[in-house]
Parts: sequence; C-alpha cells; structure tokens
Amino acid sequence: KKNVEDLQVKGRKVLVRVDFNVPMKDGKITNDNRIQAALPTINKLVENGAKIVLCSHLGKPKNGPEEKFSLKAAAERLAELVNTKVAFAIGENAKKAVAEMKDGEIVVLENTRFRGAEETKNGEAFAKELADLVDDDVFVMDAFGSAHRAHASTAGVTKFVKETAVGYLMNKEIEFLGNAVENPVRPFVAILGGAKVADKLNVISNLLEKCDTLIIG
Repeated sequence: KKNVEDLQVKGRKVLVRVDFNVPMKDGKITNDNRIQAALPTINKLVENGAKIVLCSHLGKPKNGPEEKFSLKAAAERLAELVNTKVAFAIGENAKKAVAEMKDGEIVVLENTRFRGAEETKNGEAFAKELADLVDDDVFVMDAFGSAHRAHASTAGVTKFVKETAVGYLMNKEIEFLGNAVENPVRPFVAILGGAKVADKLNVISNLLEKCDTLIIG
C-alpha cells in the first residue's frame, strides 16, 4: 500500500481521515493521545507543502449536531501542537476555508457523524462532497481505529479521488499486526482491552487459534 512518503503533495490539497475521537468532559479534552498519534503524518504533509483537510468523527451523536461532540476543541488542541495555521470549518464555511488555504496550512472539518446516515451508511453524495473539497485529488487514511468501518469518510471517499495512501499510524499498525499475528515470536501472548465485548468476539476467536495465552481486561 502506498504510504504518505510516496506522495508528491507540494501545493496539492490532501484530505486526511484522522482519529480525533478523544475523551471529553465538560467540553475539555481529557486525553489527547489520539491527536498526538496523528502528528507524524500531519507534520510530514505540512513540511512537504500540502494543503491539509482533516476529517474525523467524535462520539456517537444521535440527533445531528450536538455541541458536546464538536471537534472544535480537538482543532484548538491541534493548533497548540503544530507550527502552522489551523482553521476549524463547519458546513458551507468549509469550502471557503479550504479555498483560502496556503501551502502547509490545516483545516479541521466538523464531526463527520453530524451528517448521520450520510456518513455511517457510506452515502455517496457525502463521500463526493468530501473529495470535492480537495479537488478529487489525494486521500490519506490514518484512522486505524475507524478503518474497519465502511463509512463515507473512511471508504466511500476513496472512489472519488485520484490518489490514496496510508499515514504513518496506519502503516505502523498494519506492519505490526501483520508480523505479530502471522509470524509471532513464541510464547505469543495477546492482551485485549476495551468495553464493547460484542465487537471483539471475532477477534477473540481468531486470536485463540494463533496465540498461546489470551488476556482479556
């Protein structure tokens, strides 16, 4: 798979699907690990002179836009971590913000799940809308935690861009998991965390055939 280092992005608009699904309390981010994890890819694109458009989901809003699920706080935190201009854009403002970008600058879009089924049911119109923001040019997938979902911002958009690649985080996880699972060093112990057991039943079944010990916490 082509990764971010294989791209020639100087002066080009690049849509990056990141995982900014950070824990929030009273409008404040309580842990910014997921934003930090996206920095290598973002900084590489900044250094190479891309115009970077970031999209992500946050939480599970059920009734359209909800302030507590806004990505505004994540955009503000990102602005503290990078050495370039970061703008936050909502709805129609996104087109204007992207049009006004200079090379190496960043626009963070509002929560993709505010679009409801258009996002979660992989709506073609929404996927095309995202691709149009970057002139149907380049898409980088760096949201490993969302890569299993066929949503408009993770899968649908790839049908409408000329070039696709994975970011550093995605590439690292693919290489690590591929090597760890397919050619493990013995004894092979897997530690599985997280609250949603139903989502993990297939993973558990698969790991039980490969590992010597499985620890679930």
